[in-house]
Amino acid sequence: MSTMNAKASSGGEEEALGMRSDTLGESVCSGEGKRRQMILVAYLIATLELTFLFMQMGVMPYLAKSLGLDLVGFGYLQTTFGILQLVGGPIFGRFADQFGTRAALILSCASGSAFFLLMSISTSIPLLFLSRLPAVFMHGLPGAQKVITDLTTPSQRADALGKLGLCFGIGIIIGSALGGVLSTKFGIFVPTYIGLVGNLINTTIAMVWMPLQAKPKSDHCVMEHSNVFSIREILRLMKFPGVMEVFIVKAFAGLPTGLFLIMFSVISMDFFGLEAVGSGYLMSYFGVLQMVVQGLVVGKLTNHCTERTLLRLSVFVFAGVGLGMSLMRTVWHYCIIAVPLVFAFSTLGTITDSILTKAVPSSDTGTMLGICASVQPLTRTVGPTIGGVLYKQFGVSSFGYLQLIVNIGLFVYLLKSKIPLREMKSK
Repeated sequence: MSTMNAKASSGGEEEALGMRSDTLGESVCSGEGKRRQMILVAYLIATLELTFLFMQMGVMPYLAKSLGLDLVGFGYLQTTFGILQLVGGPIFGRFADQFGTRAALILSCASGSAFFLLMSISTSIPLLFLSRLPAVFMHGLPGAQKVITDLTTPSQRADALGKLGLCFGIGIIIGSALGGVLSTKFGIFVPTYIGLVGNLINTTIAMVWMPLQAKPKSDHCVMEHSNVFSIREILRLMKFPGVMEVFIVKAFAGLPTGLFLIMFSVISMDFFGLEAVGSGYLMSYFGVLQMVVQGLVVGKLTNHCTERTLLRLSVFVFAGVGLGMSLMRTVWHYCIIAVPLVFAFSTLGTITDSILTKAVPSSDTGTMLGICASVQPLTRTVGPTIGGVLYKQFGVSSFGYLQLIVNIGLFVYLLKSKIPLREMKSK
């Protein structure tokens, strides 16, 4: 009897262990499924927000003109938008670190709704300038990057961040086309109504499908009592090993090309002799390249090359792009140069974001992404002035020469310096 009881007891323990392992396996699979779902939702929110943003960018010049705003005034309008995004980026990141990605995405989508609401009732120039104000918190792309950073391991991060390029490309292609079609067929304000409804839907998606926290609660406790608007806390991140060096490379490597792209609407008319339709085709071509390169190529490269190698490669390719731009004479030359240009931009942006989020504590990744997101608004703010001077005084080739000189200097700096690149986040 005792032997039978022992066997029965042993069998019961094995059965219990088997059930426990099955339950553990199911919970792991369930957790992995939820993470994938949250990342997909982040991609969806980013795609929709970028689509509506590019839609209004295509309509804005015509709306401003219909209200009597001249070219100088339109420049001030664009600068206002850039400054608000520049200031809001780090603050939005701090908000995400303290209150979670769900709250941050809701804030971004709600700000987008307010942005399009004010734009839809802009019957005067002051109202049009007022409609730019919510842009200070419109940071759907950094919000999606924050979700991905929280839910991926350091080895998976660059690939996952790179796939956001698909969202960007879709936004450029669909948004630009949709804005033109809607405004032409149904009126200049119709795209703003679509943007308002779309952002309200985006807000609902963030509220329903995003959990309260994307990472463990312990990650937030460090920031619990700090001020969202603290400049000292934002600048503190620059003191971590390697952060300042990588950020300088991120900010300056693509700056000359960024100036060229800001002036592209003028260059396409004066230098290439294109009409509006031709410029639209070029934008679509640029968007397709962005989708292919960042969505497919960069991810595969991150699986085979180190981040240090890819950082150097992107700067080296940027130098080659500068040489090509200095020799560029026709639109077909630009179409060829655009391939390495998009590759360098995509690789540099993805790799630097990945490196910088690994270099700071996990409780500060949102702030770091906000600082990274301020690079483009900074270029948009100073770009019209600097780009205008370069183009007027020295011509299109000056952008290429500047690109070549800056990136040769950065490439030599990267070869000689020993920038510490962490494989894991600081705890």
